[in-house]
Amino acid sequence: MKTTFIAALAVAMLQVTPAFAASPAESPLVGQWTLDVDTLPMPPEARPKSVHLDFRDAPGGKWTTHVEIIDQNNNKMLTQSTLSLDGTPGRASGTYWVDVLAAKMPAPNVLVMQIVYQGVPRSTRVFSVGADRGVLTETETYFKEDGTPMQRTAFFSRVADEP
Repeated sequence: MKTTFIAALAVAMLQVTPAFAASPAESPLVGQWTLDVDTLPMPPEARPKSVHLDFRDAPGGKWTTHVEIIDQNNNKMLTQSTLSLDGTPGRASGTYWVDVLAAKMPAPNVLVMQIVYQGVPRSTRVFSVGADRGVLTETETYFKEDGTPMQRTAFFSRVADEP
């Protein structure tokens, strides 16, 4: 469960695709985020120690995402991507269980991502930022091995950019 959660979380954070005329830099998703691990709906021993996300605008209308996850054994998993924001699948690299992503941004404060690893769909994630721009809510949908549909909600706090 912990491995699946961590993999899905990292992949979900990798891609963003705006569908509006606004530039990605205008999106309240831009910036650094840290997971409030204590709010995860799982036993403390199954939670990652930390998850950090970094969403950035990139040249040429692209979007860069970097995810760092520290698990309970202090292992660091990373994933990153720089992808076009047109909703087509793109590649991710790193040590986390994600290699293909597809995403759309139906509103400047909402990101919907699909995550794939080794040809197998892993999860769909919806990220949304409230009007205060300080909390990122992630809703993950996936299927358990027996086919049971599941949903999980996680909360991230904005990290102040360093000067």
